[in-house]
Amino acid sequence: MASVSFKTIHKSFGRTQVIQGISFDIADGEFVVLVGPSGCGKSTLLRMLAGLEEITGGEIAIDGRVINELDSKDRDIAMVFQSYALYPHMTVRENMGFSLKLRKADAALTAKRVDDAARILNLDALLHRYPRELSGGQRQRVAMGRAIVRDPKVFLFDEPLSNLDAKLRVAMRAEIKALHQRLKTTTVYVTHDQIEAMTMADRIVVMHDGIVEQIGTPLELFDRPGNLFVAQFIGSPAMNVFPGTVRNGAVEALGARWPLPPGVAVADGASVQYGVRPSDLQLGGQAAAAKVVVVEPTGAETELLVDVGGQQLVMVMHGRTDAQPDETIHLGVEPAKVHLFDSTSGLRIG
Repeated sequence: MASVSFKTIHKSFGRTQVIQGISFDIADGEFVVLVGPSGCGKSTLLRMLAGLEEITGGEIAIDGRVINELDSKDRDIAMVFQSYALYPHMTVRENMGFSLKLRKADAALTAKRVDDAARILNLDALLHRYPRELSGGQRQRVAMGRAIVRDPKVFLFDEPLSNLDAKLRVAMRAEIKALHQRLKTTTVYVTHDQIEAMTMADRIVVMHDGIVEQIGTPLELFDRPGNLFVAQFIGSPAMNVFPGTVRNGAVEALGARWPLPPGVAVADGASVQYGVRPSDLQLGGQAAAAKVVVVEPTGAETELLVDVGGQQLVMVMHGRTDAQPDETIHLGVEPAKVHLFDSTSGLRIG
């Protein structure tokens, strides 16, 4: 296991700068997820760590050793790709042990490591099969097994679940998290799916346009997003955000008065962005009247799309409701659940 350090990392493709001076550290044994929309630079950062992309500027270190000039094979990392990248003419056993074979490792050691990895990943009965005889989830486990047998200092995952169906993605998320808890190997995981990031990470690095917007634990980012981008990216459904003006101890917005969060002092007349998560909107409150547009029952929860003052908001209720489209309901919000952002900078207030 090892720590990983990014120090003022830059990456350009010609005149296009895709990574703009990123710096952060990953602790030994930590599971860190890089998350952000397509094109934010997260996969490029991972590929630079893996040695698959040259570094334009800055330093990357593993266990305190700068690896900028090291070949990928000498960095003691193992990478799991989105596309599995299995050899179709090799069995599962041969695929998993191939990297050790290239290193001319002892045959007995290779067999033991493959057997150990197969046992961890429940692949014992599949070692004789070829990739074409496996399901998508089984192929992904083989790709993970191939990484495990190398016993690397750092595991790298590049959107490994994006080719799987929704049910299998949920199962594989749990498998990868359980694997990390068992092996305790430093892991860097890239995804555009913030649900994956929230459920798997020790810490999340939120990226946007080649910079780091915020770093923190999943619940830190959910409860206290540092700016509007993080607020609307983390959480599903996304946070409701609308403009308002502070007047007489409340925020006037969408034709209603909304409570300020406790302990936050904002000048009267200030222009703000008001944020409230769908699950924090309450039915029967005093803040605003809303017209129901769509009712989406999911069983345990009900999602309502409502119109307030000409803007559509999403509300998530635990349980079920009798509300119907075109019906008028009243919404409220606890002040402690409110998020307030500066209209100009987008930064969190308070």
